[in-house]
Amino acid sequence: MADDPAPSKVQPQRLQKLLAGAGLCSRRQAEVLLLQGRVRVNGRVAQLGDRADPRWDHVELDGRPVAARSPAFTVLLHKPRGVVSSCFDPEGRPTVLDLLPSELARGTGLHPVGRLDVQSRGALLLSTDGELTLRLTHPRYGHRKTYRVWVEGQLTAAALERWRRGVPLDGEPSQAVGVDVCEQRPDRTLLKLEMGEGRNRQIRRTAELLGHRVLDLIRIAIGPIALGDLPEGRWRGVDPEEWAGPEPRG
Repeated sequence: MADDPAPSKVQPQRLQKLLAGAGLCSRRQAEVLLLQGRVRVNGRVAQLGDRADPRWDHVELDGRPVAARSPAFTVLLHKPRGVVSSCFDPEGRPTVLDLLPSELARGTGLHPVGRLDVQSRGALLLSTDGELTLRLTHPRYGHRKTYRVWVEGQLTAAALERWRRGVPLDGEPSQAVGVDVCEQRPDRTLLKLEMGEGRNRQIRRTAELLGHRVLDLIRIAIGPIALGDLPEGRWRGVDPEEWAGPEPRG
């Protein structure tokens, strides 16, 4: 059995977050509403910085009840090779949602955060949390993804240096990549890669441009969230504390 996909308790939220989460306004707009005295909690005019528990507290905006949405949740899936990183595949191939219980996969808004190509395996996050999706996919947050990749043959020092600098794709420059050689055999090399971007089939295309075919590719971490010993095809719940990352840069 997999772990529960979300913590069982809901912590009191700042009213700005609660109002924004209910789809009524942005957090910045919610601050204005609070300063204008238009928000009440249990009949009392709320102040900026107040918190409320959406399960027990009665929150009103301009005298109308605020209905909180269900708490967001996130799961980490060990995607197997051959499974599509989407909610639906027009070709009828199995998708990541097919690996989850139906009560999670359908009707909750759960969606993949980023993707892994169909022939790759490893860590994939699925979430109902739009804020998490932004944090882990937008470059300004600085989250890096870590991979272990077997490539055909042995890379020269020059090829490794080119990869580290970032190999241009489709006429566009690529970001620098952390590349470490973990193991070398006569016919193959095991690399550990750390990347801050995730363009379409970037690792496979880069390896091919350097003259080396990818034999196996597994993502072992997304930002601070590590795959660990999670078995292939299985999932576990992710606590928000695991993915709380740095503030955006710039």
